Amino acid sequence: MLKKLRVVLAWIFWIGITLLFLDFTGALHGYLGWMAKLQFLPAILAVNVAVIVFLVLLTLVFGRVYCSVICPLGIFQDGISWLGTHKNKKPYQYRKENKWLRYGVWVLFVVCLIAGVHVVVTLLAPYSAYGRMVQNLLQPVYLWGNNLLATLSERAGSYTFYEKEVWLKSVPSLLIAIGTLVVVAALSLKGGRTYCNSICPVGTTLSFISRFSMFRPVIDREKCKHCKACELHCKAQCIEITKDSAHIDYSRCVDCFNCLDECKFGALKYKYAWKKEIRNDDVMPDTDRASGRRAFMAGTAIAVGAAALKSAEAAAQELAKKTDGGFADVLPKQAPQRGIPLTPPGSASVKIFYQHCTGCQLCVAECPNNVLRPSGNLEHLMQPEMSFEKGWCRPECTRCSELCPAGAIQKISREEKTEYHVGTARVNVDLCLEATGKSKCGKCAESCPAGAIAMVQQEAGRRPVITEEVCIGCGKCEYLCPVRPISAITVNGRTQHI
Repeated sequence: MLKKLRVVLAWIFWIGITLLFLDFTGALHGYLGWMAKLQFLPAILAVNVAVIVFLVLLTLVFGRVYCSVICPLGIFQDGISWLGTHKNKKPYQYRKENKWLRYGVWVLFVVCLIAGVHVVVTLLAPYSAYGRMVQNLLQPVYLWGNNLLATLSERAGSYTFYEKEVWLKSVPSLLIAIGTLVVVAALSLKGGRTYCNSICPVGTTLSFISRFSMFRPVIDREKCKHCKACELHCKAQCIEITKDSAHIDYSRCVDCFNCLDECKFGALKYKYAWKKEIRNDDVMPDTDRASGRRAFMAGTAIAVGAAALKSAEAAAQELAKKTDGGFADVLPKQAPQRGIPLTPPGSASVKIFYQHCTGCQLCVAECPNNVLRPSGNLEHLMQPEMSFEKGWCRPECTRCSELCPAGAIQKISREEKTEYHVGTARVNVDLCLEATGKSKCGKCAESCPAGAIAMVQQEAGRRPVITEEVCIGCGKCEYLCPVRPISAITVNGRTQHI
């Protein structure tokens, strides 16, 4: 019964989060957005105290059910390992904990999180890793399917579906998504939850708490026949059955309840076992208990310290090429070099945005204007940035601020969006058609929604002049500029937005 309940809940979460990344209409966020905000690392970075307390209490009471029910990458591993065991008929076997790898990766992750080296953080975070795989690999297939339906429905005289452009947003992000898929799938096929229990920093963090969970699978030594059925079906590979002992490593147990279903002698029960002596070798030795307590206290202190540090930094920040225009209809636009990256309205500053962003790319997947794409810059690799080759940031659109689970983009209204000056437009007079006398234009001045651009008459002719204090950095001027491949007017980011 417990396994069936776990599987049903896991399917609900996995399908919900996957659809959240696939949905390009924004219709599902109101129903499923809370699933993204329940993810552990985004909650830490957003300093979402309610979610953090809930997940800690959930683990303390029931064990690592987060890994089996809420985490999409964990559920994905279950699916891959299920395919592997059913195809090859190869059972699992107990594996000793790889402490050097497990805690080495965790220490590296925490140090990088505090130091702001987000390349490592975004690479290892499980929710972000899954989001990148869906956004880079599955969403294009989903969009092609949608476009096929749009074509068929249009021929039938219906406009129920509409076409959505499919384009490669970032080669590095695509390659990393493929690499992540290969690594996770290989580990899952061979060893079930190996990634969760040897690499994943969230799993290691929760393991400090799960050692002392109130409810857990317990082996009754008197009923156990040492048949090893539970060990052979434990995808966490944390159950060891020998002739003389029966042991469960609760720090690695993800509460999948496979063992309960496989035991034919009633020797395994999921029961209240907090601070109780169990009559089997399953009880953690005193030395292990002491080391577990020290590890838990150290992990909690570091995690809380990191959250407090980021909260303080956020509060402090809140205070504180030439080309020929004649080929405009042939050459596609290219992104210009920007000294400061452009981050979305709702991020108080570039620094705050990249400190909180987990690189899950949910905002990239759902941006209706094709403005957001993963950065290829090593410092902010896989984290989103704005660019205007495919569209511009419309004043009425606030979708990215509504769905960011990590607090990197604060929820804002349409009125508040006009107060965020994320960038400033600059004119390259050597490229401008009007300034060089090649052609009459003035598109930038005509289209600017903030009224920040005016065409001023000079001796050589008219040229655009920008009032920087008024410019909000929406990128409409850069997008509509007819000069190719680099626009004559480009938007550079601002370090402070409000």
